[in-house]
Amino acid sequence: MDRMDERETAGSEAAEPLDEPAAGADRLRQDRPHSARMYDYYLGGKTNYAVDRAAAEAVIRQFPAIRTTARVNRAFVHRSARFLARERGITQFLDIGTGIPTAPNLHEVVQREVPQARVAYADNDPIVLVYADSLLGSSPEGRTDYVEADVSEPDALMAAVEATGCLDFKRPVGLSMNALLHFLPDDRDPYGVVAALTDRLAPGSYLSLSHCTPDFAPEVWAQIVDIYVKGGTPTQVRTREEVVRFFDGLVLEEPGVVVAHQWRPEPASGPSLVTDAEVSLYAGVARKE
Repeated sequence: MDRMDERETAGSEAAEPLDEPAAGADRLRQDRPHSARMYDYYLGGKTNYAVDRAAAEAVIRQFPAIRTTARVNRAFVHRSARFLARERGITQFLDIGTGIPTAPNLHEVVQREVPQARVAYADNDPIVLVYADSLLGSSPEGRTDYVEADVSEPDALMAAVEATGCLDFKRPVGLSMNALLHFLPDDRDPYGVVAALTDRLAPGSYLSLSHCTPDFAPEVWAQIVDIYVKGGTPTQVRTREEVVRFFDGLVLEEPGVVVAHQWRPEPASGPSLVTDAEVSLYAGVARKE
């Protein structure tokens, strides 16, 4: 995961940074920084604009390790997905807050373990829809699908996914909400959103979640939040105790909610010789009984 080719954004091999406005620029928010494109920049991708790079560089000046945070998050996404497919027998996944496709995508990770796995992606970002073809390259035995939906409207989101026929909500699902909930401040009821989503899942389903935290550098993260908020992206980082609350009513898998690089580490699975402060990201996986 820490090799540069693993961090290339899908379709970016021949692409240049996106500096020219495209059709529908207002909807794509090309006039102001966007969290998904900033994340793409942290990962070394090219699906970003000058305005995104400027905001991302402002974050890097405050917190040079933000690229490490992004890489650790991505490695956790892959490890947790492999764990659910390989060790818990999950064959259906719902990835909410998909972001800009980056190879390998979640369906590629799980279908290496279980070729018949089905993966539904959901995001409300129109730029993700532009690149959604990268999310639809399923194995012959499995299936993938993409819906444009807002996590703040969980009932509508789940109805849209169900309408695709990709997932059977009567059977266990692995719900992925990684690096998403810090973009849902408390006034958008993030705990209620997570509860509404998990309530729709069958027993034996799992929630995989990662979330940025100010615990190790509160003043620095206050500055980072300010950069995002001034750029038009509501943001709220949370303490470990606040992150643990998202798993209320679920049974946490070992080792519980930990700094993400400490969650079931594997050889060559993302940055490892890093400090908790450099990562500043909590992660956990829990089962619905």
